[in-house]
Amino acid sequence: MPAGNGTGTSSRPEPAAPEQEVPGERPLFSAGTYELLALLVATIGMLGLCNNLLVLVLYYKFKRLRTPTNLFLVNISLSDLLVSVFGVSLTFMSCLRSRWVWDAAGCVWDGFSSSLFGIVSIMTLTALAYERYIRVVHAKVIDFSWSWRAITYIWLYSLAWTGAPLLGWNRYTLEIHGLGCSVDWKSKDPNDTSFVLLFFLGCLVAPVGIMAYCYGHILHAVRMLRCVEDFQTVQVVKLLRYEKKVAKMCFLMISTFLICWMPYAVVSLLITYGYSNLVTPTVAIIPSFFAKSSTAYNPVIYIFMSRKFRRCLLQLLCFRLMRFQRTMKETPVTGSDKPIRPIVMSQKAGDRPKKKVTFSSSSVIFIITSDDTEQIDDSNKHNETKVSVIQVKPL
Repeated sequence: MPAGNGTGTSSRPEPAAPEQEVPGERPLFSAGTYELLALLVATIGMLGLCNNLLVLVLYYKFKRLRTPTNLFLVNISLSDLLVSVFGVSLTFMSCLRSRWVWDAAGCVWDGFSSSLFGIVSIMTLTALAYERYIRVVHAKVIDFSWSWRAITYIWLYSLAWTGAPLLGWNRYTLEIHGLGCSVDWKSKDPNDTSFVLLFFLGCLVAPVGIMAYCYGHILHAVRMLRCVEDFQTVQVVKLLRYEKKVAKMCFLMISTFLICWMPYAVVSLLITYGYSNLVTPTVAIIPSFFAKSSTAYNPVIYIFMSRKFRRCLLQLLCFRLMRFQRTMKETPVTGSDKPIRPIVMSQKAGDRPKKKVTFSSSSVIFIITSDDTEQIDDSNKHNETKVSVIQVKPL
């Protein structure tokens, strides 16, 4: 015992970062709690790794999934996969040792990578909400060049914010629970507090505001288009249901992400504005792990809410069975997998079209022929068939 005390007194002046050594001197939780946290973070990491890797494999193997919209989903899966590999692994090893076991460089990397991939996720969800907005409200379809430019800007924007602490505007330090690192929320230096304020505005408030604006207009447009169902046009109704379903999927992804990250944001703001006495290690660890769990949710949402992802997953797991089903139902499957065309023809029994629906950039135009037996095609568009035009705004 005296030898232990002598060793402790001789080693006190050595640490260069005292606040990072305090959690390592004595455990903040019981041994059983650390084991439970290790099991929890390992489960989160494995689910995030497997689920996001599955999405990337599906996107790579099936060409029909390679759309500009799905490219944003792949970007989110990639960032979540990197969080599962880098961020979760460092925390898992610390839980096993009941303290932060990495050096200062490891702490900087943990804080930098977790912040970078988290910002990439929320900014990609913002871009996805904007893509849904211009598609549903303005009837504009994006292409791959638009998606790639948006993803490039997202990564550059995220790197700018997470690189600032590396250049001296705030810094990455150990969090209160001692199992991970993040931006220094506790510092009262004006330089650090200004970064925290702008960080929240640029990486949380602004993206959430943009998403709220986009989905508010989407909801308004969908309500305005309910009158389309009165025409009993099967393809138009299916088109609207498809767009609403995709919008619901994106909205669920955004809601899940915000639910996971909002508690962590609230706790961080409490620490920043002088209420750190309310934030104990136990209070701090729960939102932190809850935020990490967001990496495992998005792939589940894709697969359960996207018919294309479900079919590709089934085909990947049961290739022979799906090949048999596709040969039996080749026509409807390929028809439903094709992208929605700008012009949709509705048909009645006997393959006699009655209504022709044209989507413009700001409205839905119904061109309804008065003759049910008249075939509507490009060769007969100058015939004597009487045509009435109904325009519905806005889309």
